[in-house]
Amino acid sequence: MPGVTAMEHKLDTAEKKVLVDLVKLSQKRGMKGSNGGWKEFLHSRDRKFGASLSDPAKRSTDVLASFLKTFTEQQDLKFFAKILQCHSNRDIVEKFRKESPDKEFPEQRLVRLTFEHPQYPLDYTFPSHSEEWVVTKLGKKSKGMTSSEMIAVDCEMVLCEDGTEAIVRVCVVNRKLEVKLDEYVNPKKAVADYRTEITGVTAKDIEKVTCSLADIQKSINKLLSHGTILVGHSLNNDLQALKIDHPRVIDTSFIFKYEGAPMYKRPSLDNLCKSVLGYELRKKGAPHDCVQDATAAMKLVLAAVKQGVDTIIPSSEDVAALEMAKLLLHRIPKNVPCEELHRILPGDFTVEVKPSKKAQGGNYSALVTFPNPQEACCVFENLKGILEKDSSGLPQKLVTFKLSSGLDACLYVRKMVRDNDIGQVLGKKRALRDKEHSDDSEGLETDRESEGKTRANTSQNDEDNNTNALKRQKVDHKSEEKLEESINQCEDHLKEIERLKKELREKDFQLSMQDKIISDLKKKVEKLKDLKKKAR
Repeated sequence: MPGVTAMEHKLDTAEKKVLVDLVKLSQKRGMKGSNGGWKEFLHSRDRKFGASLSDPAKRSTDVLASFLKTFTEQQDLKFFAKILQCHSNRDIVEKFRKESPDKEFPEQRLVRLTFEHPQYPLDYTFPSHSEEWVVTKLGKKSKGMTSSEMIAVDCEMVLCEDGTEAIVRVCVVNRKLEVKLDEYVNPKKAVADYRTEITGVTAKDIEKVTCSLADIQKSINKLLSHGTILVGHSLNNDLQALKIDHPRVIDTSFIFKYEGAPMYKRPSLDNLCKSVLGYELRKKGAPHDCVQDATAAMKLVLAAVKQGVDTIIPSSEDVAALEMAKLLLHRIPKNVPCEELHRILPGDFTVEVKPSKKAQGGNYSALVTFPNPQEACCVFENLKGILEKDSSGLPQKLVTFKLSSGLDACLYVRKMVRDNDIGQVLGKKRALRDKEHSDDSEGLETDRESEGKTRANTSQNDEDNNTNALKRQKVDHKSEEKLEESINQCEDHLKEIERLKKELREKDFQLSMQDKIISDLKKKVEKLKDLKKKAR
């Protein structure tokens, strides 16, 4: 039957994809079975093609399966079992989403919204095959996919001397907002920066702590049994630090979106608390608190589930204004404590350290927020550095500075909003003000007709007020036009800078080639000297 054949082909394709992933991962790890590695296995099995056709995707399912059967060591089998569990978890979630749309309850809808976000495949693809990672089990479909139980998690991380992030505090709350876990964690490695003004954690807090990451993983794994949904804001950062791979997640930075805003503008937890819950998460300059943040994430989800709060939030202009008040500092060397950032940027601002996306790395990022967009824009414009655009088209500058130790360092300072987005926001605000003034004028005309000639003096006063308001509006328009003109000039400068950068790259290449030639000549001279000594 055609339907059966199509289904069998679909199953075969899915099975082969898993086998291909297993073989590729074994190659990356340099794993060897009883017949050696993948290429050695192909040499011994296939005399015609051998390893010349080594791409696993171009080999049959039987060949892939035969290679994997050559592994018998317990450690290898555990590794493959973990990968299969990841695939199984994701397959269950995807199958339930496609086959049971009528059974979708509010919590599962939010899981689906997280799953469908374009950033999900990038942020939630973890190296969970690595050691120390825990992959949760969903269990049977009937239980694993119909549970509406939820817990929310939040972590505080410090920067270690090896460039990695390490957890120092973890908090978990349930849907009743009861604290189920609140523990300090010993990072078990040297800490370069506790980020106390952000994390609220000091060296003294964890001085006598014995709780390890493995202990936390066991505790959270128990709470995630039977298909419990894990909630958090930018949850992928917490899971990366916890080294836990769990498929049923609700990420509040994914499910809530400002109307009209591009997908890359993910709302902050504090902004969501103000917009959705109507309260301020923390006072300006106050450190983060795990309990508060986990509770806030759970409250947001409960608002969407119980009260039917729309996940599309209006007033994208206000959000753009908030984003305009921020600058992102990235590629910050790990030997630069976040306290040093106040030496680089002038003005009053708060700092939020962003976890590193890479498990290993020598840099980190930080988000700085100014009191208003004008101050952030002024600081950026006055920074001395090479102006360019990042891969998303956002303006940024490469800034070189001196540390308090006297050493030189550099980092990138980037705007959070594109220049053309600023123009759109200004245009929308100008249109809104025009509409408000128009409505006011219409209202005044109606009042004058109804009040009659006896209130002519009052009408005259109203007209005078309108005239003054229009004068103020013209001033605002002029300042906005000047800003737009500055933006256009900046774009022209950017084009010129791109041309100069291209020339610099070409010169750098020429210099590197010359350095190579000089290095080769030096080596030849040294060899000739050695030969001369031997000849003597």
